[in-house]
Amino acid sequence: MRIWDLEPARLCRQHLLGEHRELHGLWVILTKDKKGYARHPETMRWRGKLAALYRRHEALVEEMARRGYRHQTPLPAAEATGLAVQEEYQDSPAEQVRILKAKGCGCRVYPL
Repeated sequence: MRIWDLEPARLCRQHLLGEHRELHGLWVILTKDKKGYARHPETMRWRGKLAALYRRHEALVEEMARRGYRHQTPLPAAEATGLAVQEEYQDSPAEQVRILKAKGCGCRVYPL
């Protein structure tokens, strides 16, 4: 599970759509108190930051629309509580660029 901290425009198709899918899973874990992945480091860093996770989702949706995808899975804005900014990282944004570059997937991994 990973929610990237890079601009969605930098992500290849695979990572953009994959993150969107995983974000929805994370949202359910956090809002419905589901046990699966509840102690995963990525889950832990988003606890108390649903407003920031909602903003990330909206940024992904905007990029998906720009690429011609039809988004049909909105998140409930009323549940977007807590902090609106994510400043905690599993990997720094520079390290995330390195990780994506190593994948050779088509993500735009120019230096930050």
